[in-house]
Amino acid sequence: MKKIISTDRAPAAIGPYSQAITLGGLIITSGQLPLDPATGAFPEGIQAQTRQSLTNVKAILEEAGSGMDKVVKTTVFLSDMNNFGAMNEVYATFFSEGAFPARSAVEVARLPKDALVEIEVIAEA
Repeated sequence: MKKIISTDRAPAAIGPYSQAITLGGLIITSGQLPLDPATGAFPEGIQAQTRQSLTNVKAILEEAGSGMDKVVKTTVFLSDMNNFGAMNEVYATFFSEGAFPARSAVEVARLPKDALVEIEVIAEA
C-alpha cells in the first residue's frame, strides 16, 4: 500500500503531486526544485541551487525514516549542461564515496520557475 510523505522542511508541491510516495520498501520523490522552504526563493547560482535541491530531498527522506545513504537512483535535470561540473562538485558531498547511487543527468529546455536544476531520487525505505 502506498503512503504519501510530506514535510514542511521541504517546499510544498506547486501542483497536484506529492513530495514523495513510499511503496514496496521504496521511497520515490518528486523532482525537488531549489526552493528554500522558509522563503520560497531560489538561491543564486548552480552550486547553491544544487545544494538546496539535495537539502530538500534529504528532508523528505528523513521524514520517511530514510536518508541519503539509502538512495539507489537519482535523476538530475539541468537547464544547461555547461553547469554539470559545478553541480557535480556539490552533488558528490551529499553521498559517500564508493557508494554513489546510480544516476542520470539530462539537459532540459526549461524547468519550473526557471530553476537551474531539479533532482528526484529513489531510495530504500
